[in-house]
Amino acid sequence: MKSKGLKAIQDNNFYKSYGGVMIALIVLVILFSILSPYFFGANNLLTILSQVSIIAIMAFGMTFVLMIGEIDLSVGSIAALSGLVLGLMLSFGINGPLSILITLLVGALAGGINGFISARWRIPTFIVTVATMGIFRGIGYSFTNAKPIQIDNSFILFLGNRKIFDVIPVPVVIVVILLVAFHIWLSKTKFGRRAKMTGGNKTAAEYVGINTRSLQIKIFMIAGVASAISGILLTSRLYSAQPNSATGYELDAIAAAVLGGTSLTGGYGTVFGTFIGALIMGVINNGMNLIGLPYFYQQIVKGVIIIIAVYIDVRNKGKILGK
Repeated sequence: MKSKGLKAIQDNNFYKSYGGVMIALIVLVILFSILSPYFFGANNLLTILSQVSIIAIMAFGMTFVLMIGEIDLSVGSIAALSGLVLGLMLSFGINGPLSILITLLVGALAGGINGFISARWRIPTFIVTVATMGIFRGIGYSFTNAKPIQIDNSFILFLGNRKIFDVIPVPVVIVVILLVAFHIWLSKTKFGRRAKMTGGNKTAAEYVGINTRSLQIKIFMIAGVASAISGILLTSRLYSAQPNSATGYELDAIAAAVLGGTSLTGGYGTVFGTFIGALIMGVINNGMNLIGLPYFYQQIVKGVIIIIAVYIDVRNKGKILGK
């Protein structure tokens, strides 16, 4: 009975936070529409959705990781490494679809390494992924000699730069498909329920027979694949694979997930909420660019947003625990 009561409190608390995020998004849209006459145009809104898709997909994977009470700071490096692998495969003459498959496997392997090291050796994922963040980035620099790889494959370029019916950007279609797929996976399957249970109380999850180590490895593989997809889209948009691409994206992914209601301490959250959080990040980035705010001020604003997101999470967790 107590367990059900706690769950009800958690759900209620989450939906309150979710409503606040929606209001925040609407307020930001209105604010930037007033500050810039170009913001609310159809083309700009589609541009925001297209730009947001890269962070949103990465944040979907981060949502799974945060759900079990862990963190992954290597997702930006995995995205960059994946883009470089894609460029390398194409330069070897491998066709687009097969190159993408190999790239996704590399993302899964990188994520699996994170999950295995942390789960098998009981090393905190913060430490593991800080280390692999540098390792994966360094591998990318080493096999390309820190030089970009130009992309001229029409199929790959289609994914990041073309529009369906000359209206809807392909990345937007991809992110919507993944949003639905990840939502069903996380909220409607036994796997998702086990992830939430593990994040809520790992000891209890193990007591009822959940193999939390195996689950952790699988979830980090999901995050790796999601990062690889983001890396593919980013490479397509840039027309090249850049060794230094996706730098700092891990912070945007975490902020998007937490803004959307996912708890940093695990146990609850949704990918739809994460998508709303990513939209907030995208609206802020786009709006600041349109009003001509210098880049260094934009970094300050984004830093403040991350602090606010963490504060909201801590406050909500305190309410759940009755503090």
